[in-house]
Parts: sequence; structure tokens; C-alpha cells
Amino acid sequence: MNTDAGPPPVTTAYAPDLFAERTVLITGGTSGIGLGVARAFKTLGARVTATGATEAERQRAADDPANDGIAFAVLDVRNAADIERLVGTLDGLDVLVNAAGVIRRDAEHDPDVFADVIDINLTGTMRVSAAAKTKLAERRGAVVNVASMLTFFGGPRVPAYSASKGGIGQLTKSLAAAWAGDGIRVNAVAPGWIATPLTEALQQDEERSRPILSRTPMGRWGTPEEVAGGVLFLASPAARFVTGAILAIDGGYLVV
Repeated sequence: MNTDAGPPPVTTAYAPDLFAERTVLITGGTSGIGLGVARAFKTLGARVTATGATEAERQRAADDPANDGIAFAVLDVRNAADIERLVGTLDGLDVLVNAAGVIRRDAEHDPDVFADVIDINLTGTMRVSAAAKTKLAERRGAVVNVASMLTFFGGPRVPAYSASKGGIGQLTKSLAAAWAGDGIRVNAVAPGWIATPLTEALQQDEERSRPILSRTPMGRWGTPEEVAGGVLFLASPAARFVTGAILAIDGGYLVV
């Protein structure tokens, strides 16, 4: 047996047509975790629209053959009119994944930068969710928000990011309670240290990555696909009685 091949793709754990004929919208879906989620839904048969904040991000994702079959769009989640316009182009909506977010290490101690990060990460999630509510209710759909390990504790270099992700946790619980009567489930995933372009500098710096890996019981970086596995579960019929949950996908980082 080849022990170097690694684990099988996360999507092989699910029926290949699990999301056939379902429509999925993913904000922040042109790179990193969001793109991993978009690819996973596409693999399982969904019609996927994924957004990026700029035309350059959209074009880069659209040009990658690995993303064939995903529709990419530009969306600034600070712009309510653009959100309404994009949601209006969808013929229906079964799943919304709010993955759009930014981090501005150290600069977030400036109140203006702090406010902008909150506006994108937290208020942006609320804007998109509110705009999508009617279509989600029509199909008894699901929302999956991307929280973080910083939903649970602070980050001295990233007060705005930490505050926004703490807010995502409470927003998830609040909307779950408010929207259950409309048949909409609202949950979140809380990724740990995931190998994405955002963390590439940390991955390459042994001195900085060593304490991260030593605290992670599984002893490695996670992958966007592994986060996608949790999103797929929370969006699937297998989680039909799950709402208001925050699923840690962190290799055990939070339990140490």
C-alpha cells in the first residue's frame, strides 16, 4: 500500500450527487478556504457562484482550470446595493457560505482600520445573510459562516479580526434562533491554522510555525478541503437538526 498518497479527498466521504440541482453562494470564494469550499460543492453537483472583492481576484480564479464549472463574480460585501443585485440574479438559493474576510495585523489598533475590518468580516456577513434570507427560506436552506479559533480567544495583533470573529459566533447563534421558524439553519465552522496564501509566510518560517504545530495535537497544518468537509456536513441533510453550532476544524488546537 502506498503510504505517501495521503488521505482520500474529503468529498469522497459524501454521495457524489449530494448537492445536485442545489444553488450555492460563497462570498470570499476566489482563494483559500472559500475557494476550497466552492470546489467541494461543485464536485458534489452544486451550481456554485463564488465571489471575490476585486476583478483581479475574480479573473485569477476564473482562469484556473481547476475551477471550471464555478461562476465567479465581484462583490464588495460593504456595498448593500451590489449584494442585493447579485442575490437577485440567482434563481433560488439553497446554501450561503459567508467566507469573505480580511485581516490587518498590527494595523487593526488604528480605530479606522478596526472599523473597516469589522465592516467587512462581521457586518458584511450580516448584509449578505439578510439579503439572502427570502430565497433561503423559500428552499429551507442553510447558512454556514466562517468563524475562527479567534472566535474563542483574543489575538493581540488582530483586535478587529478577533472581535469580528467573536461577533460571527454570536451572530450565528442569534440568526439560528431568529430564522429557525423560516426553516433556515445557521451554523459556523471555526478553522484553526489552515495552509492558505494568508498563512504562507507563517508556514515558511520555522521559528514562527513551530509553536503553532507544537500546540496542535494533530501536529500539522489543515487544508481548505478539510474545512470544506465540515461546511458540506453542516449544509447537508445529515445536519438537518443542527443549528446555532460552531464546529471547530483545528486539529485539536482549541482543546490544549
